Amino acid sequence: MTDATTTARVDAWLWAVRVYKTRSAATTACRAGHVRVNGERAKAAQPVRPGDELRVRIQGFDRILVVKKTIAKRVGAALVAESVDDRTPPPPSKESMPFVPVRDRGAGRPTKRDRREIEKLRGRELD
Repeated sequence: MTDATTTARVDAWLWAVRVYKTRSAATTACRAGHVRVNGERAKAAQPVRPGDELRVRIQGFDRILVVKKTIAKRVGAALVAESVDDRTPPPPSKESMPFVPVRDRGAGRPTKRDRREIEKLRGRELD
């Protein structure tokens, strides 16, 4: 049997370090396959230990977290900073992101002329 002070459930740890607002949200993310521990899909009850790397998909982006200290209860922000090492790369700048044209809701399908302008913006001009 493992020592309770060196391991914690992955869903409880994610909730304790404020990655998810509720523990049930963390459990749901584990069931959906959005949480990986050391590269493997994690079940909610899987134990995490100091040194484990977690990849958590939130809103389409991966956060890379390394467990420094295991905690099972929600704690203050100062203790959270001691418990997790956030290795998530910074988001790309807005200049490097491609511009995606947005159509008004209910505007209907684009006309042939609109489609040609969209393709021209994307850099895929038709010959």
